[in-house]
Amino acid sequence: TVGLEECVRQGRSAIGWDQKYPDPMWRQSSKPYIRRGIGVALVMQGTAIPYLDMGGASIKMNDDGSFNLLVGATDLGTGSDTVLGQMAAEVLGVPLEDVIVYSSDTDFTPFDKGAYASSTTYISGAAVVKAAQQVAGQIKNRAAAMLSASLGVSVSAADILLKDSCAFTSDGTSVSLTEIALNALHHADQQQIMAVASFMSPVSPPPFAAQFAEVEVDTGTGQVTVKKLVMAVDSGTIVNPVTASGQIEGGMTQALGYAVCEEMRYDGSGKALETDLVDYHIFRANEMPELQTIFVETFEPSH
Repeated sequence: TVGLEECVRQGRSAIGWDQKYPDPMWRQSSKPYIRRGIGVALVMQGTAIPYLDMGGASIKMNDDGSFNLLVGATDLGTGSDTVLGQMAAEVLGVPLEDVIVYSSDTDFTPFDKGAYASSTTYISGAAVVKAAQQVAGQIKNRAAAMLSASLGVSVSAADILLKDSCAFTSDGTSVSLTEIALNALHHADQQQIMAVASFMSPVSPPPFAAQFAEVEVDTGTGQVTVKKLVMAVDSGTIVNPVTASGQIEGGMTQALGYAVCEEMRYDGSGKALETDLVDYHIFRANEMPELQTIFVETFEPSH
C-alpha cells in the first residue's frame, strides 16, 4: 500500500509550502546576508528481507490470568518490547500490564533473525499475533466448556469474545481469564494453555515518506541553519504512536547531523581526529530545529 501522495499533501500543508515557496519576500530576512529556502525529499525504505527474516514467539498463560510472552526480538531502544506486548494484549483482550515480556535471550526464547531492516513490528509482531491467536483459541474452548457446564446450555467457542480480561458470550455472560487459568491448571482435564508460532514473509512492503525542510543560509559564510523539519510517513498501521514518533524524530536527527555538521576525519596514518563529542559536532538539544511527525496510516494486507 502506498500513502505517498497523502504524505506529500499533509507535509506540504504542515510546512506552509504554498505560502512560502512562491513568495520572494519570504526568502528574504531582516539580515541582508541571510536567505530562506524550503525543500522536500521523497523516501521509501524496505521492511525486512523476503524469504529470509523470521521471528518466533511463545505465549504461556499463568494461573492468575496473566501471560508470559517470550520473543527472540531485541529491544534496541525502539520500544519493541512494549509494541509486541501490545499486539499480544489486543488479541488476548487483556491490559498491557498483564503481558510480561521476555526478549533477546535465545537460550530460552524462540529464535529471531534480528532487529534490523525495519522488521521487528512486522516480522516478530506477526509471530506474536499468531501465537496469541492460538492461545486465544485454547482459552475460548476452555471458556465454552466452563460456561456450558454452569449455564446448562451448549456454548460454542466460536461465539466467545475476549475483552476486559474475561471471556464473554454473545448475551454478555462471562467468565474471567483468572477462573479459566485456574480451571485449566488445577481442575479436570488439566492443561498448560500456551502456544509457539513463527512468521516469515515472502514480501517486503516498504514504508513511504515525504520530508520537508525549512532552512536559512548565510550567503557570506555558507552556513546552513535548519529551522524546521516535517516528516509525513506511511508505515502502515501504527501500533504505538509515541514510540513510532520517537523513531521518526531519531531518524530526522541523524539525517540532520549527517547533512549539516557531522564528519569523521582521519590523519595521514589513519587515526581519527574526532575522538570525543567536543571535536565531533552533533546538535545539542537547544540547537535542534522544530520537528514534526505526521502518520498517514494505510492497511497493509500482508500483515
